[in-house]
Amino acid sequence: MTMTEHLELVSANKSFGGWHKRYRHRSRTLDCEMVFAIYLPPQAETERVPLLWWLSGLTCNDENFMQKAGAHRMAAELGIAIICPDTSPRGTDLPGEHDSYDFGSGAGFYVNATREPWKRHYRMYDYVTEELPSVVRQHFPVNGRESISGHSMGGHGALVMALRRPGHYRSVSAFAPVVNPTECPWGQQAFTGYLGEDRGKWTQYDACELVARGASSQPLFIDQGEADDFLEEQLKPERLEAVCAEHDHPLTLRRQPGYDHSYYFIASFIEEHLRYHAERLHKKR
Repeated sequence: MTMTEHLELVSANKSFGGWHKRYRHRSRTLDCEMVFAIYLPPQAETERVPLLWWLSGLTCNDENFMQKAGAHRMAAELGIAIICPDTSPRGTDLPGEHDSYDFGSGAGFYVNATREPWKRHYRMYDYVTEELPSVVRQHFPVNGRESISGHSMGGHGALVMALRRPGHYRSVSAFAPVVNPTECPWGQQAFTGYLGEDRGKWTQYDACELVARGASSQPLFIDQGEADDFLEEQLKPERLEAVCAEHDHPLTLRRQPGYDHSYYFIASFIEEHLRYHAERLHKKR
């Protein structure tokens, strides 16, 4: 990255005294044009603010959370910025990229692909942990304190990034995360396609495996709807619960009766998650 990294402003909307902005830039990591969204609270006009990363789920892009979660009001009150990357590379026109909702476009699974033809572009782990943070530090008034959260596939990404990078994020939370992707259809399809048949390479992107390995002692905060259509086949929160209990890993797992997998669920509990992160983001250490 250089200090002359170019950002093109796509849109800007004032919201709760702050600004929701979308930017386009050329990603060197993904070798394509990418769009991301950032919410800057009113406090960012006069001071540097902490940052919450939000990783979205399958079929989403940078817009879903910002429009549907109702997070701006509380982020403005708490003085935290929120950044939403896209969920995959865009416009790469790879064969099979648009054949299904759960693989390819909109379904990057926050891994660094090692198989052809995906490995040139599908490097979302490095994009979210290295390239985009560098861009954000260059262009926005952030103070270096970061937390991370996400939903479904993005909840998987948030947990994995926090567990693999001990001490980097002040806190991590997730809504309905894919906690054991090596053992569910979504994860098995994605990992086979992006990483190949060697399951040993998959475990670096599996929260249950990382907890079992003792990768980090980062406390995990998760909300899971009990009426979620994907609960039994794809999400399997009881597996993370069991491995955390076995390895004495701090976990708060809240099962919410009646809630499904939608943004109605996220909007219902986002204030509690934002307060959880803000408390840790504003602490000096």
